[in-house]
Amino acid sequence: MTHSYRNSAQDYGRIARWLHWGMAALFLLAYCAVYYRHWFTEKQTPENMVALHLHLSAGISIGTVVVLRIVWRVMNTQPALEPGPRWQHLSAHALHYALYAVMIAMPVTGYIGTGVAAEYFYLFQIPKFEETWLFQALVWDRLGLTFEEWEAPIDFFHKEIMGAWLVWILIAGHAGAALYHHFKLKDRTLVKMTGDSR
Repeated sequence: MTHSYRNSAQDYGRIARWLHWGMAALFLLAYCAVYYRHWFTEKQTPENMVALHLHLSAGISIGTVVVLRIVWRVMNTQPALEPGPRWQHLSAHALHYALYAVMIAMPVTGYIGTGVAAEYFYLFQIPKFEETWLFQALVWDRLGLTFEEWEAPIDFFHKEIMGAWLVWILIAGHAGAALYHHFKLKDRTLVKMTGDSR
């Protein structure tokens, strides 16, 4: 098991692992909060709003962590892929790029398509996108759209396309590939990220 904070040619370091599993935990928190809100609470109740702010806070955290992950990835050696056919390596790269694209797009569309001011874990308030200079300059002045006209397609993309199925497909593919490597191929693909001693 690597004890280094930085990556090596064989393993991910502690920071890369913390960022990876922290991101997984934040996605789980965001989804649990939003589904709890929709399935178990009434609109505009205190419980409903707590779940909403928890979802928004997790989403903002995801946006922050993905930036840190990209910076850390650029600054570090990437462990070599396990031996395998070229198509498998290309598929792994394509899936990783798709996951990064979604990890960026989900919090961005969540923020710019939400008409609610988010309280970040009740520590401080993040202004609504509608109230920012970027909305005024880009959406209102240049595109000539009201927030309601802007919100509808962004919200649809965030909830119905990415949130409802695209994220799940990518996560299932990512987790499924890791388990396939671990149990079927019995290589070190998964243990590089878990820090196992093998």
